[in-house]
Amino acid sequence: MSLPPHFLDELRHRTPLAPLVARRVRLERAGRDQKGCCPFHNEKSPSFYVYDDHYHCFGCGAHGDAISFVMQSEGASFIEAVERLAAEAGLEVPKPSPAAAEAAKREAELADVLEAAAAEYRRRLALPEGEAARAYLAARGLDAPTIARFGLGWSGEGRGSLRAALARQGIAESRLVEAGLMKQGERGAVDYFYGRVMFPIRDRAGRMVSFGGRLLGDGQPKYLNGPETALFSKRRTLYGIDAARPAIRAGAALIVVEGYMDVIALAAAGFEGAVAPLGTALTESHLEELWRLSPRPILCLDGDAAGRRAALRAIELALKQLTPDRGLAVLTLPGADDPDSFIRREGAAAFAARLAAVPSLADTLYLLLAESADQATPEGRAALRHRLEEVARTIEDKALAGEYRGALLDRFFAARRGRQAAGRAPGRAPDRASGRAPAGAPPRPLGLPRPSIDPSVARLRRARMLTGLLIAHPDLLPALEEAFGLLALPDDCARLRAAMSVWLATAEALDSALLLNHLAQSGLREAAELALSVLPRRGRGKETAGEALESLWYGIYGLMNLDWLRQQCEEQRIRFEQDPTPENNNRLRALVEARYRAERGEADLEAPT
Repeated sequence: MSLPPHFLDELRHRTPLAPLVARRVRLERAGRDQKGCCPFHNEKSPSFYVYDDHYHCFGCGAHGDAISFVMQSEGASFIEAVERLAAEAGLEVPKPSPAAAEAAKREAELADVLEAAAAEYRRRLALPEGEAARAYLAARGLDAPTIARFGLGWSGEGRGSLRAALARQGIAESRLVEAGLMKQGERGAVDYFYGRVMFPIRDRAGRMVSFGGRLLGDGQPKYLNGPETALFSKRRTLYGIDAARPAIRAGAALIVVEGYMDVIALAAAGFEGAVAPLGTALTESHLEELWRLSPRPILCLDGDAAGRRAALRAIELALKQLTPDRGLAVLTLPGADDPDSFIRREGAAAFAARLAAVPSLADTLYLLLAESADQATPEGRAALRHRLEEVARTIEDKALAGEYRGALLDRFFAARRGRQAAGRAPGRAPDRASGRAPAGAPPRPLGLPRPSIDPSVARLRRARMLTGLLIAHPDLLPALEEAFGLLALPDDCARLRAAMSVWLATAEALDSALLLNHLAQSGLREAAELALSVLPRRGRGKETAGEALESLWYGIYGLMNLDWLRQQCEEQRIRFEQDPTPENNNRLRALVEARYRAERGEADLEAPT
């Protein structure tokens, strides 16, 4: 049974090879690839390697793709393997028909037409009529080997000249229209590309699928990609992917840039793993293609405001698909630089240094969101915090979502500490009535480990206790807000925490009745009453205050994250040794008592009254 090549390409594209092989072979990381013991012959040392699109055993020579693996490992026929993989990928296997066979034949013929056009464009670039195009490429720093490597050409300025040249090879005008090289005008078919430097576009297998053209002289659009055809889809295709794949397998970084010239400039400078979308923002299909090549593609978009907006859109699109094995990074260039201009001015070594120092995605995401927030007002800061928590929730992997939430809030609280320290007079204790931490309050904890949500009833009860204590005693909020903010909470407590943070930013007095009124107006009365209903006896009245309440709160917190509490005790002990003030002594006693209670599991054993 003969199947259309485009269907088989799509099936392979939708079938990640490593997870398929891992059903039968225990794999481990080997650089960018994975390896294991070959399933096709007995061996003790792994020699079976799995790459993004094929596997190879250096022991027995077994080699193939996803379809081959199912055939060899299960003894399936070709069509049986295809049908099984297609069912898993959600694809329908085309039924053999004369129409399907004709469609596959026409696609192959269109690719041949495009190859003939590419040869004609290259020929024209070398002729006298290509002088302006050659001068443009030379001014962009491209030498003859680079031009030849990427197959660059010149479309010419004579209308109908491509049709005339290819007609001599027996290629009909209708095929040129079908291939996206001509379009129907009012007076018949006309050239799609005119007066442009030509960039051949190939798919991941190296097959010609379209062209891009850069206009010389005045006019718009300056860059023009071919139209959608049976071979070409902008939303799925990445420029330069055919050349980048072998380089990435050999260890090159996968760098996503904005245009053809950026790809070519990076390759010429030794960064051969560069690709670019074609006149469109990154799509989910693009991201899937990128993750097939590398677990951590690096976006390197232009350094201007438009480039930063594009980076944020790409990150937000990628977030929901992130997993521990599928990440992303963003390399930000200075000013209005793009990779081409930066390398020409600063050199390849400077770009390599920036590439090696790419920040985490969480850090980049925080900076992109924070730069557009109004952090001069409490309302603006509350909105930023809400936005940070919102984007973290879009990650479908719950464990990873918790890590991102913690990392983003770490940055948020660190920035707020910096603003508070900058606005505080030397030696002056913060005023509790102003909503800031009181004198002698525990210092803001740094580097908090982020507890994960435990679904047990005991953990749920403890989370509500912590929340209820802060509702009953909101004067504790300034000192405890950061630790509370980094804790993963069930939904009802998380909603209360968000509303409490908004209230704290503008509260005139830290009064429980005022806070309860705010929570009721926010539609959280029942959640607040539930949190208050589980308070231990020591936390219900006004008779317990100060360090005793903090000790109780941290003791319950320690039951959810004892490692952090032990770390805080040690850090406070060092502070007290360096500065033996009564405040530091009281703080140390409260933490030690909380740790003792948490270690004995006694912090929340008192039943509510």
